[in-house]
Amino acid sequence: MSKTQLNIDIVSDVVCPWCVIGYGRLKTALANFDTKFDVNIVWHPFELNPSMPKEGENLRQHLSKKYGTTLEGSIRARAMLTEEGQKVGFTFNYFDEMKMLNTHQCHQLLHWAKESDLQNQLAEALFEHFFSNRGEFTESELVNVAEKVGLSATQAVNILANNSYSEEVKLIEQHWHQRGIQGVPLFIFNGEQALSGAQEVATFERVLNQYLK
Repeated sequence: MSKTQLNIDIVSDVVCPWCVIGYGRLKTALANFDTKFDVNIVWHPFELNPSMPKEGENLRQHLSKKYGTTLEGSIRARAMLTEEGQKVGFTFNYFDEMKMLNTHQCHQLLHWAKESDLQNQLAEALFEHFFSNRGEFTESELVNVAEKVGLSATQAVNILANNSYSEEVKLIEQHWHQRGIQGVPLFIFNGEQALSGAQEVATFERVLNQYLK
């Protein structure tokens, strides 16, 4: 039986925990359909904090200023995210000194990785680097992550040094802002149907059912 071609666009940011969980739930739903789909996933940039300085800001302080999150609220949220992450096989490893970071360079590398069909691998590796391994986004760390998924370290160094894909990333982000997108994750199926937020596995399954031949 032939597989059904399915294109999924994911609008996401590397430091967004709900993007991690939503992607994990999507993968779970796809796995439940076994080999019925031939899936092509494309990741699109959306910087939640484009003006964040390179050195970043303490995550709790950032959330307090941006959303008014209290310490108690932060503790509860981290526990809940950790639990939801475990359900999709992802480890959130929060710590007191954790920072909110600028992700523009991450998105440049993700844009470049599409040329080598390594976007998924890099997106997953960046999520793990930031949330599980307590990593930051220094150029040396980003080059190391890129190299681990099979990308050229030399090219990664050049891209980051020259901001080679900066304008492309900004144009793509502008496109999503113009379409009224204000938050992530966003999942778009075959350019037709969109799901916003980290939907439940069953919700993804209902959408996937619509595309079966």
